[in-house]
Amino acid sequence: MSDEETRERIVELGFGGDRARFESFCARLRDGLPEGTRVVLRGSVITNERWSDGQPFDADGEGTSDLDVTLVGDAVKEYWSDDAFYLPRFHTKPLSDKDPTVAPGLEPLRTDLQRLAGRPVNFQATSDLVLFARDVLLGQPYFVLIDPEEEDA
Repeated sequence: MSDEETRERIVELGFGGDRARFESFCARLRDGLPEGTRVVLRGSVITNERWSDGQPFDADGEGTSDLDVTLVGDAVKEYWSDDAFYLPRFHTKPLSDKDPTVAPGLEPLRTDLQRLAGRPVNFQATSDLVLFARDVLLGQPYFVLIDPEEEDA
């Protein structure tokens, strides 16, 4: 799929086709994260297939599937405590409803985003290397929502 087709899928699946709500979500991310943070979406909102069982996005009802937001950058990783990393300094545990204390400084932003999206939102911080490996080696594609390098150009 092209980037535009993927973006349309994200708007349709994750935001009920409401482009304004999607844009508000992206703007809130820009405002709430450290400068230079790249933001990507992963998971079933990209593939329309749940990893665990192959069911489509929101198979359990509207608003039941989550948005997996991956944050790339050194500054954002500082929100996680040292014991909240799967791979020290490279890949964090997810900030989610199941574990809202791993990055408490980002919890207010995550709560705002859940309200905007009308569904669960999870944050995970990672490195470019881990993101690349998950995409290429594990077949877990992603879509870049915010690329600070492109925005500065």
